[in-house]
Amino acid sequence: MALSLANYLQCVREALNSALCIENFPSQVVEKHNKPIVETQESKELLLNPIVICRNEFEKCLIESSINSVRISFAIKKTKEIEELLVHLYERFISVRADKFEIIRKKPISGYDFSFLVTNFHLEKMVKEEIINTILQFMQDMEKEINDMKLQINLQMRIAAGFFISQIATQTLDHNNLMIFVYRDLSKSRSFL
Repeated sequence: MALSLANYLQCVREALNSALCIENFPSQVVEKHNKPIVETQESKELLLNPIVICRNEFEKCLIESSINSVRISFAIKKTKEIEELLVHLYERFISVRADKFEIIRKKPISGYDFSFLVTNFHLEKMVKEEIINTILQFMQDMEKEINDMKLQINLQMRIAAGFFISQIATQTLDHNNLMIFVYRDLSKSRSFL
């Protein structure tokens, strides 16, 4: 599993390293505007072919690049309902705080859980290797966090189930003791009659 993750991350690193060769390029449609072409899709000749890197059938990375921006989207493994819930909660947590992270999009593209948008302005302010490391660290932390939360929920469910079973057992025992006590009282009262 760890080897699979290492190979997956290495492929994503190499693809991001080649895709993040972007430069300032103003809009060809509107004068004095510089919008991410990968978002606006206004000039098809400035878009490169998207790259999809799959770790397995559930986890994948989509890298869409253009001349002035790159959009990176991730799909996280969600084989169980609890994983779907945890990914959804984590996605909402990140989307609410997306303004604090410059490269995270508030809403991921359809079919993916998280999306990043890197423009030429980000590369002017930050180092390319640091952006790549941040994205890859996010991927690693995401998988670790979801697994940790899943284990924590299972532990809490196990404790709650044990408490519930112990309460049922004590109530049943008390109920049986009460029935025996009532039966003894009834038998004593009949003996007096």
